[in-house]
Amino acid sequence: MVQANRSGSDETASLGVLVVEDETIAAKAHANYIERMDGFRLIGFAKNAQHALAALTGRIVGIDAREIDLVLLDMNLPDGHGIQLLRTLRAHQIGVDVIAVTAARDMQVVQDALSLGVAHYILKPFTFPVFRSKLEAFAAYRRQVDDQCGPAKGAITQSQIDAAVAGMRAGTGPQRAKGVPEVVQDQIIALLTDEGLSAAEAADRIGVSRVTARRYLEAMADVGLLDRQPRYGSAGRPVLEYVTVR
Repeated sequence: MVQANRSGSDETASLGVLVVEDETIAAKAHANYIERMDGFRLIGFAKNAQHALAALTGRIVGIDAREIDLVLLDMNLPDGHGIQLLRTLRAHQIGVDVIAVTAARDMQVVQDALSLGVAHYILKPFTFPVFRSKLEAFAAYRRQVDDQCGPAKGAITQSQIDAAVAGMRAGTGPQRAKGVPEVVQDQIIALLTDEGLSAAEAADRIGVSRVTARRYLEAMADVGLLDRQPRYGSAGRPVLEYVTVR
């Protein structure tokens, strides 16, 4: 089922987003992230490929397909793969922009998605700063392109093309903490998806010393990948724990 959302008074200035995700918790999390960002608004949800295609072709009551500028697409849908939906959209000449938001880590899937015009590929689990960087880069790209559209704009130059491409690429690399191996950062983010951990607890989980774990966690917190918060126990001073940015 696709649900519409028409809240907000500046709809014409923002980009409409359709979330295609069969897991309710994940769909709500994506919606929450969208609501935290300026320049975007939630158009609705689709729980499978069939419903997404119906929404994008104007066959869902309450959803105007013309208002959908961006699709956040999960690749593993109950009635088919996201790649199949992408091929169908392109075959129907539906030129909507798509960002893959998925746990699918198969390189062939990534290559197929990129060849079908996916703007970004976000791997689950991810933090809000990562999500924000991708959508902000996409919005910058759209502004650059829109500024050059229309009969009065004239022929686009190479420098303008380069600027638009650079704007899109600005969000391709996830925010990273210096001095922390990328594989360790991914491991820490995955560990903290469902719970907060102290430096000592994180050290046990990832197999490093407490000092090293604290250095990693602090570096990730400094760039906005993690939040710090006190954990109060039955006695003594509160323990500092680290959680993913909500």
